[in-house]
Amino acid sequence: MSRPLPETPGQLHGMLTIRLGLAATVVALIAGGVAYFVETYRAEQAALEQATRSARHFATPAMQMIVSAGRPDGHDELERLLDKSRFVGLQVFDGDGDQVYENWGSSAVSLIDVLRAQALKRPERHQIHRTWIEVGSEHLIHVVVPISGSDGRLVGYVRTVSRLDAETVQAQRDQVRTGALTAVGAVVATAFVLYPLMLAMLRRSTDLSRSLLDSNLSLIRSLGNAVAKKDSGTDAHNYRVTLYAIGLAEALGVSAEDISHLVAGAFLHDVGKIGIPDSILLKGGSLTPAELQVMQTHPVLGTEIVTGNPWLQDAAVIIRHHHERLDGKGYPDGLRGEEIPLIARIFAVVDVFDALTSERSYKSPMGLDEAMQIILRESGSHFDPRIASAFMDIAPALYVTITQAETNELRQRLHEALLRYFKLGVLPPVV
Repeated sequence: MSRPLPETPGQLHGMLTIRLGLAATVVALIAGGVAYFVETYRAEQAALEQATRSARHFATPAMQMIVSAGRPDGHDELERLLDKSRFVGLQVFDGDGDQVYENWGSSAVSLIDVLRAQALKRPERHQIHRTWIEVGSEHLIHVVVPISGSDGRLVGYVRTVSRLDAETVQAQRDQVRTGALTAVGAVVATAFVLYPLMLAMLRRSTDLSRSLLDSNLSLIRSLGNAVAKKDSGTDAHNYRVTLYAIGLAEALGVSAEDISHLVAGAFLHDVGKIGIPDSILLKGGSLTPAELQVMQTHPVLGTEIVTGNPWLQDAAVIIRHHHERLDGKGYPDGLRGEEIPLIARIFAVVDVFDALTSERSYKSPMGLDEAMQIILRESGSHFDPRIASAFMDIAPALYVTITQAETNELRQRLHEALLRYFKLGVLPPVV
């Protein structure tokens, strides 16, 4: 029926802090992760560009002549170029993909074997193939650059394998870290800036929700009391039956949410009697079969009255089904057993009990022992045996405290129950 509302400024701050903190953490992790991957990609692309520029260093006219003429003396030129580079290794291939030269410097034999086994990618002229190669703990850059002759014809390929120097690696790590931390910091800073605004909005929302809930509760109290005064001459019946219902539901371990539905339904259980003619409703003697049939329409009339009110949707099951019987002989729908909603089965017991033990214009109140004997006798036919048994355990103590209480005390007890089950910081006075 309602979600628990913050009851104190501390709870309000705590709820907002937790929720905003969780949201900021999630967003920060996502933003930091995205920034990390973006910066990592940019750093890797920069490393590839650097390796590509270095590889192009070998696509010189001298290299073209070496590959075209197959001059072994040209290897000196390659050595000279290689000495100026930071390459792990260098391979030169002719136009058919046959190797004409290689130099692996001081690389380990195991690393050389793995790199040699890499198939040669042969890009078209004016294209470059580049990729990363993982060899053990080595993160290497593999670049293949086509070599064209003076006439523009493809004459061979240069394949280079290089690693980043320590300074470049550290610079890339710093760049990635800075990007990720900047993203996280921006999210956290935004959360701090938004906190006062969100706090004010949450306070306003909470105040409006509490005001609406207060209004709804006041309305059902007023409407229920109006019906009770017309039917029994006092609104104490609604307070008593609601307190009995709460005590029984607590003894049965019913959830707080279902108890809140039970409270609303208890106060409005007879709201349909508004539609019953006074000649029948206020008749002092026994009703004729025709009058009884009219009287038994009040659960349906009550359901029609609250239909369309989503706040009372769950409470409506009590309004409609509190006269159902476990054996299926009740009304208006003739439900049997567990077809009857639990809170309606609970209310049926306490409603009958209070009717038996209360004074009405047409009868005197029945004593506790006699009323409990009737509840026990009707267990299994009218009432759910488990619920009736639980009520037998708590009824004596409840009966004493409730029947001996003045109306103002009953109102105060109901007020305290509303505080428990509707989680309100302040309720309007119970009148």
